[in-house]
Amino acid sequence: MFYYLCGELTYKDLSTCVIDCTGVGYKLTVSQITSESLASSVGKRVKLFTYLAVREDGIELFGFGSDEERSCFNRLISVSGVGPKAAMSILSIMTPADLSVAICTENTKAIAKASGIGAKTAARIILELKDKISKDISIPDANTLNAGSSASIKTGGKNLSEATEALMVLGYDKSTILNVLKDIDTNMDVGDIIRTALKKLAR
Repeated sequence: MFYYLCGELTYKDLSTCVIDCTGVGYKLTVSQITSESLASSVGKRVKLFTYLAVREDGIELFGFGSDEERSCFNRLISVSGVGPKAAMSILSIMTPADLSVAICTENTKAIAKASGIGAKTAARIILELKDKISKDISIPDANTLNAGSSASIKTGGKNLSEATEALMVLGYDKSTILNVLKDIDTNMDVGDIIRTALKKLAR
């Protein structure tokens, strides 16, 4: 229903923001990371991407500082047993890039640090999201990328595959990922590859 809201940020705490859009105040539940990024924005015009959760016991609007964060949220709530509150708990301690790395490297401990998320839930998140990715795409290796581009790409092997999977978790399609990775030094560690790719994708 709502794709994003753009207006004056009139209130915020660690988990809530209120945006005034032409005289109507919209209350949004946000991650702690998004809230902290808005620390100096009260009284200023801001833009938050949104997700409207409709349940039998009420309606709740969630806000995200970036489309990547919302994409991660949507992926997380697609996992059985993970609701909006649990997804926001995870996104309160991990950026989209960090979450993607944790999923692709099967780091259950990192995900389980989120409030209300146990080891079993973390393992289920990794299992279900990695399975969805593997069904949708075949992860290219460095030689495949080289064959499709005249650009010089350093062989990244496992790092390249994990970074590609991580970007898929964030919702980017295969062709877009290939186009971005061809200009990135894939000898960097996975986290740096992902962060560099996200900066290019945000342009």
